[in-house]
Amino acid sequence: MRKLMWFAMGFAVACGLGVWAVPANGVLITSLIVAAAALAGWKLGWKRLTLIFLGLSLGMGWYLGFMKLYLLPAQAMDGTTTHIIVTATAHSYETDYGVGVDGEFDLNGKTRKIRIYVNDVEEILPGDIIEGDFNFRYTAPDGLRDPTYHAGDGILLLGYPRGPAQVRVAAERKLTHAFLNLNYTVGSRLNGLFPEETAPLARALLLGDDFDLDYETDTAFRLSGIRHIIAVSGLHVAMLYTIVRVLALNRRWLMALMGYPILYLFALAAGFTPSVSRACIMVGLMMLSQLIDREYDSPTALAFAGLVMLMENPLVITSISFQMSFACVAGILLFDGPISLWLTAKLGKPEGKSLPARLKRWFVSSVSISLSAITLTTPIAAYYFGTVSLVGVLTNLLTLWAVGLAFYGIVAALAVSLFWWKGAVIIAGAASLVMSYVTAVAKALSSLPLAAVYTKSAYIVIWLIFVYILLAVFLLSTEKRPRILFCCAVLGLCAALLASWTEHSFSKVHLTALNVGQGQSLILHAEGRTYLIDCGGDNDEIAANTAADTLLSRGITHLDGIILTHGDRDHAGGIPYLLTRIDTDVLLMPATTDSETAASVTGDWDGEVYFVAEDLIISSDGMKITVFGPIFAPQSNENSLCVLFEKENCAILVTGDRGNVGELLLMQKQLPDVDLLIAGHHGSKNSTSQALLETVRPETVFISVGEHNAYGHPAQDTLDRLTAFGCETYRTDLIGTLIFRR
Repeated sequence: MRKLMWFAMGFAVACGLGVWAVPANGVLITSLIVAAAALAGWKLGWKRLTLIFLGLSLGMGWYLGFMKLYLLPAQAMDGTTTHIIVTATAHSYETDYGVGVDGEFDLNGKTRKIRIYVNDVEEILPGDIIEGDFNFRYTAPDGLRDPTYHAGDGILLLGYPRGPAQVRVAAERKLTHAFLNLNYTVGSRLNGLFPEETAPLARALLLGDDFDLDYETDTAFRLSGIRHIIAVSGLHVAMLYTIVRVLALNRRWLMALMGYPILYLFALAAGFTPSVSRACIMVGLMMLSQLIDREYDSPTALAFAGLVMLMENPLVITSISFQMSFACVAGILLFDGPISLWLTAKLGKPEGKSLPARLKRWFVSSVSISLSAITLTTPIAAYYFGTVSLVGVLTNLLTLWAVGLAFYGIVAALAVSLFWWKGAVIIAGAASLVMSYVTAVAKALSSLPLAAVYTKSAYIVIWLIFVYILLAVFLLSTEKRPRILFCCAVLGLCAALLASWTEHSFSKVHLTALNVGQGQSLILHAEGRTYLIDCGGDNDEIAANTAADTLLSRGITHLDGIILTHGDRDHAGGIPYLLTRIDTDVLLMPATTDSETAASVTGDWDGEVYFVAEDLIISSDGMKITVFGPIFAPQSNENSLCVLFEKENCAILVTGDRGNVGELLLMQKQLPDVDLLIAGHHGSKNSTSQALLETVRPETVFISVGEHNAYGHPAQDTLDRLTAFGCETYRTDLIGTLIFRR
């Protein structure tokens, strides 16, 4: 049976190579080379290597066919605008781009998945027809823009409206439409059963629907290491399987009759996410093995699940959910046994059915599974989310049992609601108390100093690599000493933290232009003080996380001030989220900011807000920050606050989104030559004028701008002016986060 495992490993590697490494015109030749290697391995008697090479060869061939049939036709649509007819396959939802809905349309005679965004529509149901002109974005690699996560879900095209779209309501709702709407139906019922404060978490736990989960709770789960509980995965499928076993009285045939439909409906409600699909396939194989009295082999089942999913969509390998799910299970299969044996040897083998023995077994099992699961998932989480939780094992120990109770309570409430609503509400209330406990623990532990470390610091990245080198040495050693491994890891962490917290203080002036996409967020360090200038970008929460994680990675939990050049979302949208993690002495914004914008920026924060109406000077220890007030023009961009930082022989100028008019009035002030200029309005052609360049004569210019943005920033006119003036120009869309030191 393990032969399938080695073959599947090769197949998975082939899909990864096809997606990330091998160019499209090299897939066929690579497949033939690997096939030759497989033949050589078979001749030499290298069975495992032969199976891996065979999987590689067939996997490359499979990817080639997938590319020809699916990827290339979709890629040809990239950037084009076409009139299409889409049949909705899910319930719509609100997005920043309008109402979003998944559907199917005809492409070259074949039905293809697509996600479209429609304006001026309140609701779209499965079966409804949407017709109109849409501009397409290809979601897989090698497109005109960066790939997105949608490719891992089988959605190769996103459609953005170009003009009005016509929505035709389905003439009649079929049973299939009801099944397709299952996620929305269950979510709506949960909203009715659970209190307003716990309903979002109930939907997240059961369906993986975290859209309405508040930022503080989501952040607490991420930092405390239990974010996986709201990404429906094998944990939830295992709990569902337990319910099926109890209801079926552990009878194999009854379990199969009940289990397979329930697993399918659960996967359908959860949207067939990779983690749920993987778990359902493995549990399905377990029930099948029980039916036919065959031994269930977990590694083979995991390999089979991966092979099925990769054959259905090779791009699923790009999905974070797929990577995390398989890494988690692989880690448990590899390390749970050895860790459990080591803990048992240290604590003594718990025997009997006494309460102390049961608690000891629970403790050993919980710690062992948590440690083994994070062994392989930590690098993936660090890469994608930039966070390594240091309290994750403790949080899992304190909450996973409660998560199980909450999940059972949610399922029970749903079932009882079918025939007794009041009883279901009572059950939902009890489950809500358990969920409140989980949330409270996560928030308490995530607020601890060093609850997590952040890969925004290069030193933490180096430490993480160091830890995994230590782990490899430990696993290869004949004499294993866990204490030495632990002590070296802790000492390495201390060194990394010391370097992270002090590195910026070695420069008299240290400015960071964060890569927040189409927006701006600047961190200024000088004389032991830290100021944040703006915090906004493509996504409000991502901009806030980028700023907060960077600050916390430097040991900064409190700002001396936040200066908002103006209230536009791409400069201020992340502030209300940031203020839940980082406090500040004062928040400065233009006096021209309207009350609604000011309220949205500050959120629930009740600190000091100062509305700047005229020039303001902040000075301390040879450092001077001049905040130039608004000019009270009709256009909000021209009213941007401008910030001039001066210290000894260093000057930095930030002009916000001011255009030519605002810059002309700014030049009436006494402006020095500057070492660094933050280009106005993300490099717009109407900002960073020739007159301003001649006035402040910048040596270096930073442009904070998003990739392939819809505004055409930075304008070629602006780039030409900077080049002609001899400025060293750096862009966040090309380089990423930028750092200036003096």
